[in-house]
Amino acid sequence: MAINRKATATWKGTGKEGAGSVTTMSGALNDLPHSFLTRFVSEDGKAGTNPEELIAAAHASCFTMKLSFVLNAAGFTADNLECTATVKMDKVGDGMGVVGIHLDLKGTVPGITAEKFKSCAEEAKANCPISQLLKSVPITMSAVLA
Repeated sequence: MAINRKATATWKGTGKEGAGSVTTMSGALNDLPHSFLTRFVSEDGKAGTNPEELIAAAHASCFTMKLSFVLNAAGFTADNLECTATVKMDKVGDGMGVVGIHLDLKGTVPGITAEKFKSCAEEAKANCPISQLLKSVPITMSAVLA
């Protein structure tokens, strides 16, 4: 069964002075602004979003869901999983590029050892669909039980 998800982005003007918006088919994002300012200068979100932030959100979401499946298969149910994904950009050649992603995981899982939690998290990191998509860059992780 194929699943298709859609998002539409618009852009008007030059790369530096122009602006656009992003809309998702679910409506979770609806004409959310993005621009050079929101990507490289103003990171507080008040002016809009940027592609790297959206990738971080997608990765954190996919990873925590995959981890819940991995934990369940191992006989555990999480009370809470919280993951902050950080997409790092840096100079690559003459421009900028994504050079890595870090997943900072905190979890509350009754009955699990720290070692088993870390093992399940590593499996989820390696196998969640978004990790698979993004494996062209290093993906690191810290995982701690609360």
